[in-house]
Amino acid sequence: MLITLVIRSDLAAMLQTLGWAGWRLLWLVPYRILFFLLYAIGWLNLLRPYDPHRRAGLGYALWVTTVREAIDRLLPVASVGGSVAGVRLLRWRGLPAAPASASVIVEILLTLIASYLFTVVGVLLLVDFSATGQHYRYLLLALLLSLPVPVATALLLRYGSVFGRLAGFLRPLVGESALSAGAAALDRELRASLRRGWTLLGTGALQFAALLSGSFEIWFTLRLFGHPVDASAALILESLTQAMRHLAFVIPAGVGVQEAGLVLFGHALGLSSELALAVSMAKRLREVLCGLPALLSWQWLEARRLRMQVREPL
Repeated sequence: MLITLVIRSDLAAMLQTLGWAGWRLLWLVPYRILFFLLYAIGWLNLLRPYDPHRRAGLGYALWVTTVREAIDRLLPVASVGGSVAGVRLLRWRGLPAAPASASVIVEILLTLIASYLFTVVGVLLLVDFSATGQHYRYLLLALLLSLPVPVATALLLRYGSVFGRLAGFLRPLVGESALSAGAAALDRELRASLRRGWTLLGTGALQFAALLSGSFEIWFTLRLFGHPVDASAALILESLTQAMRHLAFVIPAGVGVQEAGLVLFGHALGLSSELALAVSMAKRLREVLCGLPALLSWQWLEARRLRMQVREPL
């Protein structure tokens, strides 16, 4: 899909557009810290009952958040590998497995809900913006019909003992083991976490603000490209593009999906394909520059811990 979009577009014009912005695009890298910071603060709110001594402080949670994002964005892990790594990195600070896993699962649920609301806002703005708004009302209707998905997921985690039932299903295959006890503990911690209404609301609001902050990247990039848009247009592009990436989560790094979303919805807002692809390339550049240092630091620490474990018997 990405190759087709590039071939059908004017590659020279796209590269020229990127050249106009120049080194100023690098400001997207430090700005991304705001996104990570908002997510890290929300995650710490979920962890607070399990970490009264602050073994995982804000700095550590911020670093783990960057690692999780880098794994999900840059590696072929179907957008779930970062969550697994997040639990592992929390365990490094001595947090029990069940609470650490519960905090990550609840955070994923809140991200699903925040992303859903963010998409609804984007579609509503698009319907109001576009002269052919009737065409996009079907997209809004599809979103409303899909509302039971996040609601059902929350209710299932809150009341369904999902992991206990899964362990019961697997018990005839793997036998009685610590799996059952671990699943029961995870279900228990999930129920406890999902009863903390104000904490959930605060964390969800921080996640929504983090998603909203991504709109500034598009607004800023288009200004550098000499094609300024207002805040609502930038929000439309960010929300609907991210919605497409979430739906196509199995595609590594959303390659082609992000570009198709920016081209599709960019046309509705008066952006050429070349301009939309240049915006996507700027976002890809930011992903790589933010993600590679996080991945390298994580692997360095993994190697260091492995060397220490090898030396212990000696």
